[in-house]
This record gives sequence, structure tokens and C-alpha cells, in this order.
Amino acid sequence: MPHLLHIDSSIRGEHSVSRRLTARAAAAWRAAHPDGTVTYRDLGRQPLPHLDEAGGLARMVPAEHHTPEQRASWELSERLVDEIKRADTVLLGLPLYNYGAPSSVKTWVDHLIAPGIAYDPGNGTGLLGGREFIVLASRGGGYGAGTPKEGWDHAERWLPHGISMTGLEPRFITAELTLAPVNPAMAELIPLHEASLATAEREIDELWTPVSAAA
Repeated sequence: MPHLLHIDSSIRGEHSVSRRLTARAAAAWRAAHPDGTVTYRDLGRQPLPHLDEAGGLARMVPAEHHTPEQRASWELSERLVDEIKRADTVLLGLPLYNYGAPSSVKTWVDHLIAPGIAYDPGNGTGLLGGREFIVLASRGGGYGAGTPKEGWDHAERWLPHGISMTGLEPRFITAELTLAPVNPAMAELIPLHEASLATAEREIDELWTPVSAAA
């Protein structure tokens, strides 16, 4: 039975473009997999604990030597890795905050870099590959070639590297200039935002073929 892991991370609630995109993608996935199941995780509303001094070293200490704090941290990593292993498709909403990924997403990635369950520490082979990893990204400005802040989107540049040890390979679908409709100084960019959003929505709609269309 196909299984979807749907993850949001925006702190903007109903105003979030990345949540809008992941919801659209999840609906498209369900239409194409009517017998499928879904696990949902909201990093924006229920963030994971950062790796701290008390528990963070759990990934470097043999399990039999774990302190209670390290055991709890390791068990959380096991649950997060298991969520991915059970999924055929992972959807991640990735808004751009201060030119980088939300700290909640960075923490999620940190928990996934777990030897023995997410990658083989002997040969470095990732153990989470072989599944779709769709990243629905949103950014308030424009950071493409020729723009004043070209290259300032460090979230999309970082994630493939940050997650690489696990074998996951993200595919990005991005809507940009999302602040144009609400920022008067960006009003002239609204048509570009609308075009970017429409392109992202079209890419989402083409990800999977609904069962009714395939029949």
C-alpha cells in the first residue's frame, strides 16, 4: 500500500504559500493513490528539539552507553527515520526565512543524520534513497540569475547537501516573489509572482496521474 509523508514547516499558518503548495500536492497524490495512507508532521507548529549538549552526542556514543537524554534523542531520530522508510513519497514544505531554511527543517535534517539507520557508517551509503522527495519551496523575493540578490536563497542550495548522506535526492518546485501581493513596494512584481505560482501549481498537478485519468 503506497504511503505519503507530508511535512510542513511554515510559521505563517493560512497565509503560507508553501502550505498551500504541499496541500495541493498531497491532494494530487491522494487522487493518484486512493488506497494510499498518509503521515503528517508539522514542524512549524510542533518543532523538534534541537540537538543540544545533553542529547546531541547520542549519534556518536554506543547505545549501551547512552544517558537518558541521549536515549530519548536517539529514539526520536529512529522515529523520524522510520517515517521516511515507511513512505514511498515525502513532501516537504520549505519557505525561505532570512535567506535560509527554517531552523525547524535544519533540526529535522540533523536528526536524520543517524549512523546505522539513515546511512551506513562503514561505507557511507545512504539508506533512505529510492523514494520520491518532493520539496515545495516558497520565497518572498526573487533570487534567480540577474536579480539583485542572485544566489541568496541558501535553503535550496543547502538541502541537497545537508540530506545527501541519507541517499534522499530532493526535487524542487518553487514559487517566488510571494511577498509581492502584500508588500506595496513590490506591487509591480505581482504578475511575475502569479506566473511563478501558476508554474509551480502546474508542475504539482503533473507529478502523478490520477486513477480516473489513467483508466
